[in-house]
Amino acid sequence: MLRVARQEILECGDGVRLQGHHSRQAGAAKGLAIMLHGWEGCAEANYVVSMSGKLYASGFDVFRLNFRDHGGTHELNEELFHSCRIDEVVNAIAAVQRAHPARRTVLIGYSLGGNFALRTAMRHDQAGLDLERVFAICPVLEPRSTMLALEQGFWIYRHYFLRRWRRSLANKAAVFPERYDFGDLRRFRTLTDTTAFFVQRYTEFPDLDSYLRGYALTGGVLDGLSVPCNLIAAADDPVIPIRDLGRLARSPALSIEVVPWGGHCGFLDGYGLSSYADRAMLAALAPDPD
Repeated sequence: MLRVARQEILECGDGVRLQGHHSRQAGAAKGLAIMLHGWEGCAEANYVVSMSGKLYASGFDVFRLNFRDHGGTHELNEELFHSCRIDEVVNAIAAVQRAHPARRTVLIGYSLGGNFALRTAMRHDQAGLDLERVFAICPVLEPRSTMLALEQGFWIYRHYFLRRWRRSLANKAAVFPERYDFGDLRRFRTLTDTTAFFVQRYTEFPDLDSYLRGYALTGGVLDGLSVPCNLIAAADDPVIPIRDLGRLARSPALSIEVVPWGGHCGFLDGYGLSSYADRAMLAALAPDPD
């Protein structure tokens, strides 16, 4: 899958460009799988490559999308990434479908990518998308809850995201020095303080709460969902509080599976480090509707 991958730049409207990697089958493909990584991940993340490799081996073409400012793509767009930029992701998926029409297309997202995947499913009609099924693995449900879990939970998770975010912002400032001078980002000791700073200065949202509500899935956000969606969550996820599942609007199109173990997007079992989530998705895709 990696050997045959070809980089593509997608035009996503309003001058926005996103990068992705397309792996095409040598012969006829079963369909197309579009992969969305998590926050501060990328198209090369282990969990994305692992599932993409399995999908490719099973006969699917694969397109691994990088969000804005992820995967070393800081130079493609001057404005900063934030989690409410759903329009450009939807437009990127539409561009992939136009460039690579397939008899069946599935969308798979992890963590924040799972959140984007479910929001994309809500917009599929107005965007003219043709999605057979959406998989959301440990999606961010209620951003405020996730932020609190990161702030109050095991310190290594908070340290990991702060370190990667600071590095990404330093790369952005290096590419656009005339636009960005963030100073010493270590002056912000928490994700909450760092996010609040960037929301107030670099987004259209008036405050942190407005921004966090902007990409929440709770309440009535998923009301009216019509694309078949499989949500896989872990009861022991240290980042996504499982109680937030009870705040989702219910839809016949939404199937929710809670696994007792799995952590955040891991679902590893056995000494071979295989993933239950990978197997569940492949099993759900095994039947060919035609």
